[in-house]
Amino acid sequence: MGELLPTSVLASGTLRRPAARRWLRALRRTPVALIGAVTIAFIVAIALLAPLLAPALPSAQIATPLLLPGKAFLAGTDQLGRDELSRLIFGARVSLYVGVLAVAVALALGGTTGLVAGFYGGWLDNAAMRVMDVLFSLPALVLAIAITAVLGPSLTNVMLAIGIVYAPTFARIARGPTLAVVRLPYIEAARAIGASTSAIVVRHVVPNISAPLLVQTTVSLSTAILTEAALSFLGLGTQPPTPSWGLMLSDARQYMLIDPWIAVLPGCAIAVTVLGFNLLGDGLRDLLDPRIRIL
Repeated sequence: MGELLPTSVLASGTLRRPAARRWLRALRRTPVALIGAVTIAFIVAIALLAPLLAPALPSAQIATPLLLPGKAFLAGTDQLGRDELSRLIFGARVSLYVGVLAVAVALALGGTTGLVAGFYGGWLDNAAMRVMDVLFSLPALVLAIAITAVLGPSLTNVMLAIGIVYAPTFARIARGPTLAVVRLPYIEAARAIGASTSAIVVRHVVPNISAPLLVQTTVSLSTAILTEAALSFLGLGTQPPTPSWGLMLSDARQYMLIDPWIAVLPGCAIAVTVLGFNLLGDGLRDLLDPRIRIL
């Protein structure tokens, strides 16, 4: 007859190690997820270590404008004589900051709406999802531009606008699994023994809908970063002198024939970051899909 494990063993995380090893083995067997994870880890490390990695302050005018990449300035300088490499490094902070907080807003608004609509159903479900359908029917970038134009151009308003734009996607993804879970027998059993609604949602519903929401969160991070770059390019997002990849592209439009590097480098930074999140999202979808059973 087996013995119960002592509390100290449970607290030490011994039982979690096999699960961690399974994840590591699954990542090795899923190169798409591994490449995406390594790419995003590299971008995050650059953003966190920006003050240490940047050779100069991103807003400091320290050299002749529009210098080509060389030994003194590895990425050249922009139209105001600012170090382009420093602005690229600090621009990673802005993109990740806006992307993470905007997706968090979208997940909070959309995920909660879809969860409540699917759990209670009836008129509440119809009313909530019709509002989401109206938002979903509008082009994402156009809606983000309209919201930002009303609220005013700033980093905070960009995050709110992007969060509102992508909330309907999370609402739909949360509602579908919730509708399936609330009809399962163990939910009825939990209600029969007197479990509260909050306990049922936290213990039984949320764990069963977290996998598709996690995948969508990863994919939405890429589109949120792309949307932030588009809004900054149009002058509705990050405002000077804060470095932003989209703003750097906007400033480079007039000088592309003289120095194409000031447009190529921020464009490549956006492309690599978006690709990394997309690869990570595709890999997580394969890892978490029960029909594939990689884990």
